[in-house]
Amino acid sequence: MTLNAPARRRPAPPEAADSAPPDASDGHVPAPRGLARRRRALLAVVIGCLVCTAAGAGAATLIKSPAQAAAETVAPPPDVLTAPVARKVLAQSVVTRGKVTASRRVEITAAGTAEGVGRAVVTKVMAEPGAPLKAGQVLMEVSGRPIVLLQGAIPAYRDLMPGMTGEDVAQLQKALAGLGYPSGGDARGVFAAGTEQAVTRFYRAVGYTPATSQAEPTSAHADAGTRTGTGATADAGRPAATGERVTTVPLAEVAYVPSATARADTVAAEVGDEATGTLLSVSSGALVVNGTLASYEKGLIRPGQSVQILYEATGKQASGSVVSVADAPTKAQDGDTPQNGQSYALRVKPTKALGEDFNGADVRLTVVAASSQDKVLAVPASAISAGADGLTSVTVRTGSREHRVAVRVGMTGDGFVQITPEKPARLAEGDQVVVGIQSAGRS
Repeated sequence: MTLNAPARRRPAPPEAADSAPPDASDGHVPAPRGLARRRRALLAVVIGCLVCTAAGAGAATLIKSPAQAAAETVAPPPDVLTAPVARKVLAQSVVTRGKVTASRRVEITAAGTAEGVGRAVVTKVMAEPGAPLKAGQVLMEVSGRPIVLLQGAIPAYRDLMPGMTGEDVAQLQKALAGLGYPSGGDARGVFAAGTEQAVTRFYRAVGYTPATSQAEPTSAHADAGTRTGTGATADAGRPAATGERVTTVPLAEVAYVPSATARADTVAAEVGDEATGTLLSVSSGALVVNGTLASYEKGLIRPGQSVQILYEATGKQASGSVVSVADAPTKAQDGDTPQNGQSYALRVKPTKALGEDFNGADVRLTVVAASSQDKVLAVPASAISAGADGLTSVTVRTGSREHRVAVRVGMTGDGFVQITPEKPARLAEGDQVVVGIQSAGRS
């Protein structure tokens, strides 16, 4: 049996394919080109309509009628601000600034020159500005001679030598004894052999030989004053022969301060300078605080009022009291000048001695001008109101309800006012009183 293969169809040329009718056997009849274009146009129109609709809806949310805009700009109801009634000690305070300084300031100058010295020149400077000092310390050297710090209240006013008597001699004896150089059997205030030996030992200890000068005629008081019952040496009252060289303490070589410690405030001299004018200034004695008050504060402050002292740089606090308030105004300095350009000096004494770290510090002073002593009912000053009927009152708020309570006012302090209700049962600690109205904002 012979099978005949189907005859192969020869592909038509491109031109024939384009012109040939569609083959129904494929099951697909392509749409005409015009119909496809109409479909695309219709789709574009639909999309455009959707876009316009969305834009219109968005614009509708932005465009408002005048009535709608007015309704939305009406302010929300205000908030009522309240504060609790407190029971506290009221204190009326005045806050100012102060400078901690020593109670005594000594200006040290070159008072003359030693024998045989032609010029007074600064040859050494041992003290530095702000440095602590102590009794027995050499501050500087002028023409090879020392200026020594000693403890005493009386400034040196003359050269001291054997045979002299007086309170300045007694002060020298006490200062040397405090440094470990007692005057032996010399009577108090009598410069005799024991004092001369103490001076010599002290000078050698600080690295110098004591100055000498020609002796003056000896006073009989010096001779008698050396004979005490404490074992005076046989020659303690021996008068020095006129013209004899004796140990001397020149006034130019000692500087007295009230306490055993001090502080160098300023050092004006340098090595090589002519020793003229003030060479350095030293502060000593108990630390005090000097402040200023404006004219409107002066009437509130008086001696004896308590003061809180705060050294903000370290956080340390101390208490004190007002010592004095100046009667006459002075020009304020260092940026503390009040608007009227006048200020009044204020001095504060610490209750306990301040530490040396307070020396020179700028501190805040809070002066308690008045106090209620005991706890009282108090409200912020803004809670007090006076009506047209002359009634002084506060407004108490409970929930959303408010009612006035008549009160009598007392002292004020730190923004609070003491109150006493006319009817005590109507006001108590913890009640909320109206202090103001605040417009509520919109989020």
